[in-house]
Amino acid sequence: MTFEGYDLALIWAALLGFAVLAYVVLDGFDLGTGILFMAEHGSDERDVMVNSIAPVWDGNETWLVLGGGGLFAVFPLAYAVILPALYPVIITMLLSLIMRGVAFEFRFRTDTKRGRFWWDVAFCGGSTGAAFCQGLALGGLLQGIHVENNAYAGGWWDWLTPFTILCGVAVVVGYALLGSCWLIWRTTGTLQDNSRLQARALMIATLALIVAVSIWTPFLNPRFAARWFGWPGLALTSPVPVLVALTAWGFWRSLLQKHHLTPLLCAQALFVLCYIGLGISFYPWIVPPSITIWDAASPSSSMAFLLVGAIVMMPIILAYSAYAYWIFRGKVEVGMHYH
Repeated sequence: MTFEGYDLALIWAALLGFAVLAYVVLDGFDLGTGILFMAEHGSDERDVMVNSIAPVWDGNETWLVLGGGGLFAVFPLAYAVILPALYPVIITMLLSLIMRGVAFEFRFRTDTKRGRFWWDVAFCGGSTGAAFCQGLALGGLLQGIHVENNAYAGGWWDWLTPFTILCGVAVVVGYALLGSCWLIWRTTGTLQDNSRLQARALMIATLALIVAVSIWTPFLNPRFAARWFGWPGLALTSPVPVLVALTAWGFWRSLLQKHHLTPLLCAQALFVLCYIGLGISFYPWIVPPSITIWDAASPSSSMAFLLVGAIVMMPIILAYSAYAYWIFRGKVEVGMHYH
């Protein structure tokens, strides 16, 4: 199989972009379920929350592995710059994910209420910490990374700014919105009613944070401002806010009509639109404001070799993920167990 005449760097950027988006919209709702975990005080409700994501949460994180591994293999320069710039954030995120995974399993195996409570706290804390760190990393990339001679030239704490904290809070709130919508779809009774109330408040907060981040972002980089407010970039960017407003309207309508799945689809569509907006701002950089996807790319022979594996594996991942969601598509009730 040959790929002569194809822009392999652009193809791989699209594939990795898709992997990151898949991770956000899929693992986002199970992280969001963990963020909301301590809001429910009944042990039965918490068991239902965990059991609702038990069949799919491991598969959702496959996309994170694919995105990180692909970045290392296909865009090694970007990997070598981004990691030193964001080491504290990435290490904390990974530790949070580990703590979350351990708590997920051990909360079912503890024999005491006190032990169960602390594992519940660890599950909630790990979910919140991972989401917050992902927002910090996004903010750190948006505000730009100081690069000299193709190496990170900034300090240990350059990633920590008011803007990155705002992005961290936005991701936590947005994931909580996804989690509440997931629970609307997968649960019944009091837990579903509580999730519907939470979703209303979280949508308002999410929209406010999207507006705040969107207003701040163009001032981070003159090229961002030119992309969003100059021509012909305005032709690409202007539909995004309109579609966000329409999606929010559809979300509110579905909540009022007590739909089950539609709120989740609308919330995920909101994330997709925000991701498109980020893509418009980022392109063609992979490390703003200095390294493009072509600057960071591996040799064409390496990208072609890896692309063969991606062509085989990505449909398999999509197929088994779809199959898992189909098999476990029903409502989760008290007393049901997947462990």
